[in-house]
Amino acid sequence: MELEELSVVEKAAMLSGGSEWDSRGSDRAGIPSFVMSDGPHGVRRQLGEGDHLGLGASKPATCFPTAGTVANSWDPALAEEMGEALGKEAHDLDVNVLLGPGLNIKRNPLCGRNFEYYSEDPIVAGRMAAGLIRGIQSNGISACPKHFAVNSQELRRQASNSVIDERTMREVYLTGFEIAVREAAPLTIMTSYNEINGVYAHENKHLLQDILRDEWGFDGMVVSDWGGSNSAVAAVKAGGSLEMPSPGLTSVRELERAVETGALSETDINKRAAEVAKIAAATRLVGVGRDDLLTDADAAAHHNVARHVAEGSIVLLKNSAPTADGAAATAGATAAAPVLPLVPGTRVAVIGDMAKTPRFQGSGSSKVNATRNENILDELTNAADRTGVTVTGYQQGYDRQGAPNRVLIEDAVALAGRDDVDVILAVVGLDERSESEGLDRSTMAIPQTQNDLVAALANVGKPVVVVLVAGSPVELPWFDSVAAALYVGLSGQAGASATVRALVGEVNPSGHLAETWPLRYDDCPSAGWYPAAGRDAIYREGPFVGYRYYETAGVPVRFPFGYGLSYATFTYANLTADDTGVEFIVTNDSDVDGATVAQLYVSGPSRSAANDDSTDGANVGVLRPARELKGFAKIHLAAHESQTVRIEFDRYTFRHFDTKADKWAVESGIWTLTVGDNAEHLPLSTPFAVAGDVDAKPADPALGHYLTGDVKHATDVEMAVLFGRNGVAADGKPVEFGVNDPISSWAGSRGFVARTVANTLISREAKVREKTGAPDLNTLFILNMPPRAMSKMTQGMVDSAMVDAIVAIGNGHTFRGLGGLIASYFRNQSANKRIAKELNHD
Repeated sequence: MELEELSVVEKAAMLSGGSEWDSRGSDRAGIPSFVMSDGPHGVRRQLGEGDHLGLGASKPATCFPTAGTVANSWDPALAEEMGEALGKEAHDLDVNVLLGPGLNIKRNPLCGRNFEYYSEDPIVAGRMAAGLIRGIQSNGISACPKHFAVNSQELRRQASNSVIDERTMREVYLTGFEIAVREAAPLTIMTSYNEINGVYAHENKHLLQDILRDEWGFDGMVVSDWGGSNSAVAAVKAGGSLEMPSPGLTSVRELERAVETGALSETDINKRAAEVAKIAAATRLVGVGRDDLLTDADAAAHHNVARHVAEGSIVLLKNSAPTADGAAATAGATAAAPVLPLVPGTRVAVIGDMAKTPRFQGSGSSKVNATRNENILDELTNAADRTGVTVTGYQQGYDRQGAPNRVLIEDAVALAGRDDVDVILAVVGLDERSESEGLDRSTMAIPQTQNDLVAALANVGKPVVVVLVAGSPVELPWFDSVAAALYVGLSGQAGASATVRALVGEVNPSGHLAETWPLRYDDCPSAGWYPAAGRDAIYREGPFVGYRYYETAGVPVRFPFGYGLSYATFTYANLTADDTGVEFIVTNDSDVDGATVAQLYVSGPSRSAANDDSTDGANVGVLRPARELKGFAKIHLAAHESQTVRIEFDRYTFRHFDTKADKWAVESGIWTLTVGDNAEHLPLSTPFAVAGDVDAKPADPALGHYLTGDVKHATDVEMAVLFGRNGVAADGKPVEFGVNDPISSWAGSRGFVARTVANTLISREAKVREKTGAPDLNTLFILNMPPRAMSKMTQGMVDSAMVDAIVAIGNGHTFRGLGGLIASYFRNQSANKRIAKELNHD
């Protein structure tokens, strides 16, 4: 039977999940159900149903480095290698659709889920995601990039409205997704929980139809985030294909009624059902019914892949020569060799709880049941025969949960001061509570007890090498006092052995930071309004995100975007440009093999003219950051080798989105092209004449502070000019709570029952976090959840009428709400039985 021959009810049933992780197929049309599973950096194949946050048991799988770490490799080919292994494990664990990668832009370093995202820049995010997608889908399964789109905070993540101007959305927040779609053709894409300018992502026609399908040519399935669907009817109209997890049969009834009343065309139902059926057909080879675990051979091979990826993603942040008294050298005192790599005969004191009890992934739905578990202490100890570097002792150094403990610090200092210690290795970073789905970080600092430890170790008078474990930037108050720092991120299950290989020089660190590290959190452009506590998250900084802000506004940073050192040294020379790209020569000037990341930045006519004292640069072209990354290349060079490198121009190089014309445009004029190894070290530069399709016109002077990137002082009037026709919504608490306000907001309810529920949940989550050292993810999910999600995540036990009754209780109308809840319950049960009977053809 053809799909179109099915009844409306049968086709509508295919547009929502059959369980927590399975789609609903159609036996009559020969369309099987398929399995979806979390897996941005490892397959989390659940053993049971009902848990989507990773708290239940899951089959063992390889835990690869997280996206925020892999991005530091700037190597799409490495991401593709990781994707191939990921996809094979998904295939072997009977997963049809792997829910990843995550490629939302890192708007602010405190976002709790930043470790799952690639970069603050869409070119890096898009290219890295495209590599991973190609690798995953080479196994005959579907990747599913997420969360589409403009999803930048965990607070109120299911009940938040991202208010953003069209140009910033297109150029910064959507371009990464565009690259992934155009270059890797993912079969599936996942929408985000939030609204975008007042319309939920899963029912946003501008996002799903106008941009994703019509402009980019996406012809696959659009799936909601779990519980992220608002209106099933509006989603089908706008281009949303599949609602997950199972809402029971309530959505089926809503779609059937909409077709009967003419509110929805059956043609739209047919389109969406065909998109779901396409995934079932494209990934059919996976559903072979196996229930076994990974083979030992695959587990071992993929552990090695995870190590290889981690090795390519390590960033050397500092590597100074020690002075005569053993402390880090000052600028200019470079006669002695840098402390890294550790040479044979070096005796090391290993200090830090994370050296023995590793942290290599974040918390939440991406958490993987790793097949192996390494730690730095054991890996360094076991490598002694091979490397000649010996461990003379270990001390915990700090309390894992951040409690002050002078005894631990004193014991660590005592070990470090022993005569048989040459180098102090301190492993510090963020704990499990700090980086998690459902919870934003409260500070950019690591626990103070760890800062106290590093400061005390630096006073011992011996070189201190810091290994930094964190999925996102942290403040480093002790940075000037240590000899070397190696940033390993959240490096996956093989991260410890990869770290040791980098420390002893078996691997030459080649990672470059895919996001800017500010000196302090207050320097961040969005620090004054992030995260938004109310409904509206207003992106008032506009396009000045990450390096686009720091480089334009002239704000000093700890590490610029693209920064990374090496045991090798490189020079750049001979930049030339033609109509299709740039060429230059990179030389490895050292005696060791190594790799660097060559980066191409462009400055538009306005910024190019601003560097010319004879012109008024601010009035030459449209508003732009000082420079924008438009291409990069990871270059591996043998000692003293030179290589000619070419970076091609593409559709993203010179374009901007013209909101008045509602199209992409290229400004004619003199642009500046620069090349180097980070956003502040750009030794090569050349002017370049671009023949675009629009003339450079003066920027609107009413943009005021935005013209210089000084977004912190931008006025509401200037912001209104930036936002143009989208306007800016008010940010405040509703007088009464609605179906789309989070349960957490009930803490201020007039109703005793609702107020008690919210405050009890808030108190319980805080107690669990304090007791276990990890966030209570299920409670956080409920607190962030709007009541309307109850009808989407209870497999039909709750429908929209029951949600309305529950909200009435939340607003203090207890008896009216209870009466409506009871009556609606019985009506819902009866209606569900009718639909189930029709689907079963009884």
